[in-house]
Amino acid sequence: MTKTTDRIHTTHIGSLPRPPELLELLKAHQDGEDIDEDEWTTTVAAATNAVLERQAEVGLDVVNNGEQPRVSFNWYVADRLSGIDGTREQDLWADLQAFPEYAEETFETDIIDLAMQPVVTGPVEYTGHKEAEAELDGFRDALEAADTDFDGTFVTSASPSIVATTHVDEYYDSYEEFLFAVADAMQKEYELIAETGMTLQLDAPELLTIGQTSAYADESLEEIRDATRLHVEALNKALENVPAEQVRLHTCWGSYEGPHHLDTDLVDLLPEIYDADITGLSIEQANPRHQHEYRAFAEHPLPDGWTLLPGVVDVKTNIIDHPETIADRLERAADAVDDETPLVAAPDCGFGTQAGLGMVHPEIAWAKLEALVEGAEIATERIY
Repeated sequence: MTKTTDRIHTTHIGSLPRPPELLELLKAHQDGEDIDEDEWTTTVAAATNAVLERQAEVGLDVVNNGEQPRVSFNWYVADRLSGIDGTREQDLWADLQAFPEYAEETFETDIIDLAMQPVVTGPVEYTGHKEAEAELDGFRDALEAADTDFDGTFVTSASPSIVATTHVDEYYDSYEEFLFAVADAMQKEYELIAETGMTLQLDAPELLTIGQTSAYADESLEEIRDATRLHVEALNKALENVPAEQVRLHTCWGSYEGPHHLDTDLVDLLPEIYDADITGLSIEQANPRHQHEYRAFAEHPLPDGWTLLPGVVDVKTNIIDHPETIADRLERAADAVDDETPLVAAPDCGFGTQAGLGMVHPEIAWAKLEALVEGAEIATERIY
């Protein structure tokens, strides 16, 4: 984690646009077709090299592999966990249920059927060492080929609770038992990533989105808080052997273009999130529904030693955020936190969280990241 307090560094939130040839292979894999291993390895390597070169050209400080070999930020775990078999139609999130005609258009993708959730029918155990190590090796190879001195590197991984909340449990006796079984399994991946020395980014949107699910849409704020506390507890259990200084957490209200009128306010859940054993926190600040929420950091100051990664670029529209607007968002965040709190500018979420569901055109996504870097430079001049 960068700790510089005299310059605003830049990063992104994991997923970046994938090339058409890789999307074709990911679709074939999802459809159960046999994939030529040499073709897969070559295509993934080329995509990883290209996405790293683009990050260098844009000028990002802290980079990753763009999640190129993954079909999604959460459902990639089907290739790394046992016990997952089949799918079941899922309920719409509560805000989309109010607009069903629109909801039908929201999650259309040629790669994944996002109306269906994977089903857990047996014991969940981590079986993905080979896949995880291949991805890490490919990233290291791309870093060597890029020959660029980045300020930092990170690798994403799905949090226990995003796995548990986006998979249907038909095996365990309770949600809590299921959640902690997932935590025990994913712990292997977290430790494998941490051993590389790179920053581990945990993707945990459900820490804020739990209130949008059908199960909690009619529940009280205190019951939503209880669910968030349970999710943080499972997260900490999985991180017990990973230094907090090496972990940053991303949470959001879901990177989809929807009404979001039922989102839980950030100020109501920050104290629960602060119990996580991490030192970096990424939260949306460019989302039109939540741009005012920088005030939550003034009401609930970040724990000592933490870095804030405010989302200052929207990832759901093809409008390129103006660098001055980005700088304004960063200034608001800086005013809300302690003077010693480092800031790292980031987008609200990933640009390719689900393969094939790119709300932002690939080239516009890169232009947005260029604006991010320029906006961070403007804000640095203003603040420091």
